[in-house]
Amino acid sequence: MFAADEASRRLGVELLEQGEGTAVLRMTVAPTMVNGHGIAHGGYVFLLADSAFACACNSHGPVTVAAGADITFLAPAYEGDVLVARAAERARYGRSGLYDVSVLRGDEVIAEFRGRSRSIGSTSAATTSKESR
Repeated sequence: MFAADEASRRLGVELLEQGEGTAVLRMTVAPTMVNGHGIAHGGYVFLLADSAFACACNSHGPVTVAAGADITFLAPAYEGDVLVARAAERARYGRSGLYDVSVLRGDEVIAEFRGRSRSIGSTSAATTSKESR
């Protein structure tokens, strides 16, 4: 799934580790990711966390998508910062799952993300989307 994720890969997001219900991704804050306050735009931090969430919740096999997610920003990130997102499954029941992602700069947590997942089937979402066009 990550190999087909153009959005994440084009922003330099790297998949470092993936296991059953877990994933670790890394991204360096590029100059194009900084907002008018001189800090990383929250959308990019969210994207990194969301991508880790996606890798973790899709580790079980069936195509799984976000049913909802929220993020709490705790500290700013800056151009050149290397951010690591660590995703871990908290619960899974039937087609639903709950995942937490910590976004870190070194040892400092800069954001906490909680994602709710829903399994939708066994075919790729990209394939399903293309077929419905």
